[in-house]
Amino acid sequence: MRAVDIIIKKRAGGELSRHELQFLIGGYVAGDIPAYQVSAWAMAVFFQGMSQSETATLTRIMLESGVRMNLAGIPGPFVDKHSTGGVGDKTSLILAPLLASRGIKVPMMSGRALGHTGGTLDKLESIPGYRTALNQEQFRTILARNGFAMTGQTQDTVPADRLLYALRDVTGTVESIPLITASILAKKAAEGAEALVMDVKYGSGAFMKEKSAAQHLAASLVKTGSELGMRVVALLTDMDQPLGFMTGNFLEIEETLDCLEGKGPPDLMEITLALAASMAVLGGQAQDIAAGRLLCAQALASGKPRQLFLNNIAAQGGDPDQLLSLRGTYRSPAQEQIQAVRGGFIARIDAGKVGHAGILLGIGRSSTEDTVCPTAGVQFHKKAGDPVSGGEGIMTVWAKDSASLEAARGQLRDAVEYSDSAPAPRTLIADSIGMPLP
Repeated sequence: MRAVDIIIKKRAGGELSRHELQFLIGGYVAGDIPAYQVSAWAMAVFFQGMSQSETATLTRIMLESGVRMNLAGIPGPFVDKHSTGGVGDKTSLILAPLLASRGIKVPMMSGRALGHTGGTLDKLESIPGYRTALNQEQFRTILARNGFAMTGQTQDTVPADRLLYALRDVTGTVESIPLITASILAKKAAEGAEALVMDVKYGSGAFMKEKSAAQHLAASLVKTGSELGMRVVALLTDMDQPLGFMTGNFLEIEETLDCLEGKGPPDLMEITLALAASMAVLGGQAQDIAAGRLLCAQALASGKPRQLFLNNIAAQGGDPDQLLSLRGTYRSPAQEQIQAVRGGFIARIDAGKVGHAGILLGIGRSSTEDTVCPTAGVQFHKKAGDPVSGGEGIMTVWAKDSASLEAARGQLRDAVEYSDSAPAPRTLIADSIGMPLP
């Protein structure tokens, strides 16, 4: 068998067998098949797609390329959540302690910021001392004691995905739905999740710009998860505008605390509670979404999720008291306020433009080797639908340095759109696949 024959077959639209996929992926992980041939195959997949059976087979092969978290002896259920990425999206940080407070274990393996989308690990590591590189025993211990643990992908966890993802990022194949599906589900199965709630985003700040593409991805995730024996529910949510009032690593930790204290922004809390309700149903804590939403709202009001969040910080190397003392003050010195250029209403704040400006500020990264600035970020004082006067402050911006602030200023101003009348309310949750919305 030759890699070139597999590439040609997929280029012509053929369906690859398990043996062919195993030869290609296994050979790449072993170093026997060069990256340029796997790049050619990935581009063929990008244009020709994969059948449902092929996608499931690829996911299994990627899962089998490394070790799985051994959660034996820890009582479940194990339910996780994953987002396809956005701007200001810190729902994972809120959901993990929230569901843990209801007895559902949340084994969460997260990623870093890439491009304009934020990364959960970068947000957590903005907390001084917080460790995201947990070994299996540390992960097990924290999960058992606290109900959730947050870690990054290790060298021996789904190495096929680690190698393929880096390759896709530099070959223009990140948006391939079969490859996204296999990447997400292989990692989630490896961490020990029995069920998964997906937040599939669409809009200017998402990888999937069009709702139809997001629906296609959501369906692929639900069907492939079922073939792997994992129940997957996917919500389609709007990412045309930033979520919440804060974007930036430590700023989003602060907003997470706001949410856990019952002071979260309405748009962020609407999506968080919808995702939480689905997780509660999958975890057997609620009969339906309405009951799950009520249960999770009551849990938030109890204060227990906030305490579990602080307990997790201590367990993973941070100091909760130091975190609370830094709240509201841990900011980069390069600061500026962006003001409204006219009166009227805020019609829209373009999430894509804010996200790309965030790369310049130091929030995100252009390549996997870039570092991020924990104290860079944007705080919005106005959101879509709010009235505004000319010269009124719309957002406060913090950058890693003055040159970065200068570079990002124009994009942030361009991100704000105005209107003479209030815009129609946004529909934040467009659809649910695998479980009906109330």
